[in-house]
Amino acid sequence: MNAVDPGEFVVRRASESEADTLIGIDTIALEGDDERQASIRRWCRQGLAVVAEDASGPLGYCVVEYTFFEQGFVTMLMVTPSARGRGVGHRLLDAVAASCTTPKLFTSTNVSNQPMQRLLQRAGWSPVGLLHGLDEGDPELFYLCRRRAGTMHR
Repeated sequence: MNAVDPGEFVVRRASESEADTLIGIDTIALEGDDERQASIRRWCRQGLAVVAEDASGPLGYCVVEYTFFEQGFVTMLMVTPSARGRGVGHRLLDAVAASCTTPKLFTSTNVSNQPMQRLLQRAGWSPVGLLHGLDEGDPELFYLCRRRAGTMHR
């Protein structure tokens, strides 16, 4: 799972002991969201989180779970505000796509989350559906990763 660009950042699986570190870079968890904090602890305990870091520390993390119709699903992608625009999110998505254990990998984002939609498009994901009713007035867009290990660029 380790992916290295010399002088840039590394993407690797997060350990259980790093849950508090990931909580420290998650803007929702930092606001005191107990549910998000518990989720981060569970993701780290279950080995589901990958983290991107450089010499300064963690830049972001990504979580894939396998509960979406028994396919991979990117449950969470979080990049620290100071690291956005540096390719961290793209590299995290590439890393989880390369390690996904199911034939398909999905994710979703709100219609209002234009930055995530642009990232998914740049990373080769395709929109595959729209769901109303999760967040009132802000439908959820679902995406499928079209580039998998072996077809991804490095």
